[in-house]
Amino acid sequence: MPTNHAMARLAPVHWAIMAFTAIPTPALADECVQEKAVYGDMENAYELRFEPIGSEAAAASNKFKFTVRNTPIVADGVVMRSDDQLRANGLIMFNCPEGDVTGADLRACTVWQGMIYASDVTGNISVLPAEGAGAAARLVLPALGPSIRESSIWGKGKATVAPWDVLTLKGCGE
Repeated sequence: MPTNHAMARLAPVHWAIMAFTAIPTPALADECVQEKAVYGDMENAYELRFEPIGSEAAAASNKFKFTVRNTPIVADGVVMRSDDQLRANGLIMFNCPEGDVTGADLRACTVWQGMIYASDVTGNISVLPAEGAGAAARLVLPALGPSIRESSIWGKGKATVAPWDVLTLKGCGE
């Protein structure tokens, strides 16, 4: 059984967890729909801003812009649902060529690809909300930082800070 001293050392961790979950994100998430949600990383180096899909991309369920703050980099992102609607596969691309392109061309312009998970403030993981639904409090993009380090947006005059995999709801766009 832990001693009182050991329990006292755990108290700061407990308080930090409580403070993290007390961030006033739930009210913002309740007021904002997913296609207007704006997310950021802990260092405030990146912004992921959802946009309405409209009628332009029937295969995609969500789209967004992914920017590296203090640089001119703006990458395009799309989310495509699995057939069962239980998974959201995301893709971030930068300076992709248009027209007839090869698989190598697409790989070269892909910054990140993987599943996008949504989380509420208590840590419950779910699928990314569709347009019209309330915005997720947090997004999880597994291996985002390492992918950015290996991509065309990394380097001098570009991204120089690799984000964590979790982006937090920061605001609601227009």
